[in-house]
Amino acid sequence: MRQKKEISREDVFQNRSVPSALRIMIVPAVTSQLIVLIYNMADTFYVGQTNNPYMVASTSLILPVFNITLCLAGLAGVGGGALISRLLGQGREDEARRAGTFSLYLGAAIAAVFSLGMAVGMDPILKLLGAGENTYQYARQYALCVIVTGGIPTVLSNVLANLIRSIGKSREAGFGIILGGVLNIALDPLFMFVLLPHGQEVLGAGVATCLSNCVACLFFLGVILRMGKGSIITFSPRVGLASKSSVIAVFAVGVPSAITTFLFDMDYVIIDKLMVSYGDLALAAIGIVLKVERFPLNVGIGICQGMMPLVAYSYAAGNEKRMEDTIRLSRRLGLVIAAISVILYELLAVQFTRLFIPDVQTVEMASQFLRIRVLATPLMFLSFFTVYLFQAFGKGQIALFLGVTRWLVFNIPMLFLLNRIFGMYGIVWSQATADVLTVLLSFFMYSRCRPRFQESGKLSG
Repeated sequence: MRQKKEISREDVFQNRSVPSALRIMIVPAVTSQLIVLIYNMADTFYVGQTNNPYMVASTSLILPVFNITLCLAGLAGVGGGALISRLLGQGREDEARRAGTFSLYLGAAIAAVFSLGMAVGMDPILKLLGAGENTYQYARQYALCVIVTGGIPTVLSNVLANLIRSIGKSREAGFGIILGGVLNIALDPLFMFVLLPHGQEVLGAGVATCLSNCVACLFFLGVILRMGKGSIITFSPRVGLASKSSVIAVFAVGVPSAITTFLFDMDYVIIDKLMVSYGDLALAAIGIVLKVERFPLNVGIGICQGMMPLVAYSYAAGNEKRMEDTIRLSRRLGLVIAAISVILYELLAVQFTRLFIPDVQTVEMASQFLRIRVLATPLMFLSFFTVYLFQAFGKGQIALFLGVTRWLVFNIPMLFLLNRIFGMYGIVWSQATADVLTVLLSFFMYSRCRPRFQESGKLSG
């Protein structure tokens, strides 16, 4: 009974000290983010062992479509999760339960429509993505597994992780994501090189990814069943329909989350496209850097994910001190990790890039790129952090404004501008240059639009 009390929602959101609550919420979120990063590289790594460029290209072609499924998961999961934490802070458990059920069915419905659309329009979609005579069949196999068959469990796993985290169960949320990631890493070589015949390696990678996401989804369903009938997160339609204001609130935060995630991925695609003109060496170098720089970035995202339910709950409960303490400590932790990352990458850039490729010329160029790109790490964290704060407050319009401005006004135009003026290294410097502007805008918006509390602890109008 004591163990149950230690991990109860009230204990995490109300009773524990802020550092202790943050540790409970952040550690699983950060761990799962790192595992997700590793397992996202697993398919590419194992397919690369075939030495078949057409197989490698085919999995890369499907990556943008797979990323869209994660954006859809963010729509229902982030929007629903932020709302649930706020409703719990207001003591409205019944409405939180209805909002959670709506978010679950919303995620499943969106995933089903997207998967069906991919199945029906497979041929034109693959051709639009650039699949040719040598890559079409491999791309089709991979898409059938990870998008058509695996779309619903992939989206539901991510939605359930966000919703379960929103009620204080970050450990269960993190474990489910970690389970799927570790299983994918283990199943890839089994299906690719043992169970399926030679020439079916891409199909094997797709089957492994689909199965791992299905297992993760089943784990989350088991978590819900173990929580019992009184659980806030439930599939039961008997809880009733969410109110109109709750439905609007889910979309108000979820849509900006999905859009900003999509624009983040688009930024990486544009970097690759621009770097192509400088040769294969430059393209390989920036490709390595974009992978290496994700480690501190994913840690920062994990901090934000763990922090958001705590901030949302305290905000809705009118506990200004606990909210501010949570924000302050989370921001400090993220900046310390970002600073450590800058130091390590500056000192060990060559060693980090050499892990991905032994070629001397590529390592030299990639290490130069990395030393420049890593300077933006603290700025990138602060940018994400502010967006997550406004999502926690339910201020989706401001989160959308900051996300769209960051990518469509600052980052992406800066890529084209600096590329035109300074060439290859202008592309590399664009992130830090654009994020200086983003952080200044974020601080301005936070100072103007942050929540105001009256002395009574209630939110002022």
